[in-house]
Amino acid sequence: MQSLDFPSQLFGDGGGSDYELYEEDDEFVLTIDMPGFDREEIELAWDRGVLNVAAEHVDESRDRKKTYHRRFRFPKDVDHEAITAEYVNGVLEVRLPAETQTPIRGDPIPIEG
Repeated sequence: MQSLDFPSQLFGDGGGSDYELYEEDDEFVLTIDMPGFDREEIELAWDRGVLNVAAEHVDESRDRKKTYHRRFRFPKDVDHEAITAEYVNGVLEVRLPAETQTPIRGDPIPIEG
């Protein structure tokens, strides 16, 4: 069963040591240390508020297979058409622009009485 990493956990000490997630200038910035993978071996997919990151590398000379898979859920809507990613020197950086008109706390509920 896959667990979901929530940004509220990532901003504290609850996150893993292979990634960093923060929000700046109305966008989320996610950096993941992924040494040993080629850019072509990494797959990113956006699915209804969840970013899926997967990678697989086969080292035939050592008869080993290295895999990576993680899912990240975001507390705000993201402009999925404007997501960008770059992989340099074993570090994947994904920028996810937050949609500014999205309320952070959800829809208001009237209180009667």
